Order: sequence, then structure tokens, then C-alpha cells
Amino acid sequence: MSNEAATTSIQSKHTVTKVQEYKDTLIQMTELLVTRRFPDIIVQLNELLTTPMFKERNVEEIHQDVSIPVLPPDLVQNHSDSSDSDSDGHGDDQPEKKRARNDIVMGCPVMALPSGSVSCNQSICEIIDVVKPKIRALIEHANVLKMWISFMIPKIEDGNNFGVSVQEDTLTEIRAVESDAATWFVQISAYFRSRAKIVSSLAKHPYIEDYRQAVTELDEQEYLNLWLVVSEVRNHYSSLHDLVIKNLEKLKRPRNANTESLY
Repeated sequence: MSNEAATTSIQSKHTVTKVQEYKDTLIQMTELLVTRRFPDIIVQLNELLTTPMFKERNVEEIHQDVSIPVLPPDLVQNHSDSSDSDSDGHGDDQPEKKRARNDIVMGCPVMALPSGSVSCNQSICEIIDVVKPKIRALIEHANVLKMWISFMIPKIEDGNNFGVSVQEDTLTEIRAVESDAATWFVQISAYFRSRAKIVSSLAKHPYIEDYRQAVTELDEQEYLNLWLVVSEVRNHYSSLHDLVIKNLEKLKRPRNANTESLY
């Protein structure tokens, strides 16, 4: 064997060893994660749901004025007249054209706001800052659980596959949890986009109160959604913990556990 081939063989063995060490470490850490860490997380989430941030909170506490004033009618009229005059270039020489344009509700051009920028709802943002790490942790833990079970699935053989079917069913449940958590992340960003669109419409039409009420309703809806997300994160941790603990032996030794039960 040449020196180059020998070197390649040594590197290959070293790589295989490193990969096996990674698998063994992940299996050990994940079992500890499920059996010891998950119960602590469930208790923490239960306690979070009993804090003033969520429990029996008056929904009016999360309301926040968007600070977009209604322009006085004379300012709106003056701006409209000047805009018509500038755009037509003829003033009152074309009354029919001007009347036709006045029949269209264009809204107020937004140059600037007295309060500067319109801020996000601070109460909602504070809750999101607490909830997002919980969602991210659930996604990470679900991903680790998938790898843990995947590493313990034995090679494909005929017969004696009941324990393997338990592993596959558990993987399906974990993937569903991971998908739910990813969807919650999307919902949070969708809330900000929806609120921005409503606020933008309100800035153009500050005299339409429905837009102001729509902002309030959206904030209340997001508050309820965040409470529901925390509840569902806790429920997912509880269901995963219960599922794994009840089937731990079949997950770790799918064929051995099944064989022993036959005798």
C-alpha cells in the first residue's frame, strides 16, 4: 500500500470515529434532555402562564395609541386645492376635470407625522421577546429528538419490526411538533406586516376610525395568539415527554424489546 493510500485510510478511520463519537454523544445527551430537562421546561412554561403577563390580564392594558392625528379640515382642503392647481396647470380653467378628480377619494399624502415614527405595540413586543426563545428552543429540541431516534433505528430486516414502527410513529409526531413551531414564527412576522399595512392606511386616511379600531383588534388578536402559542409549546413538551417515556425501551432497543416480550 502506498503512503498516500495509507494516509487516506487513516483519515477515513479517524472520520468514522469522529462521526460515531458524535452519534453516541447525541444519544446520551438527548436521553437526558427528555428525561430530566423536559419536566423542568414544562414547569417553567406553566409558571409563565400564571404570571401577570398572561393570567387574567385586562386586554385594555395592551392597547396603544398609534399617535396619528386627524388633520383639520381647512388644512386638508387647502392642500387639496393646491394639489389640483399644480397638477392641472390651469387653475379653474377646467372645472369639469377638477370636479371629476374631486369625486375620487385619494386620501391625505403622508409627508411626516407630528410624533415622528409610529412605534410598535410595546406590550406585544415584550411578550414576543419572551415567547420567541421558547419557540426556538422547541424547534431545536424537536430536531435533536429526530436525530436521536433516527440513530437508533436498526437496519431494515424482515419481521420483528413492531419496535421500529413505534420509532417511526414517534418521528411522525416530532415532525408535526417541529412544523407547528416553525409556523408560529411565521405568524409573528405576519402580525407585524398586517399591522404595518393597517397603520399605513390609517396614515393616509386618519379620519376613518375603522382603521384605528382595526389596529386595536389586531393587537388583541395577537395577544391571544401568543397566549395560545405558550400553551401549545407546553402541551407539545408534555406530549413528547409522555410519548418518549412510555416507549423508551422500544425506542432504544426496538427489536430486543419486541423479542423479549415474546418469551
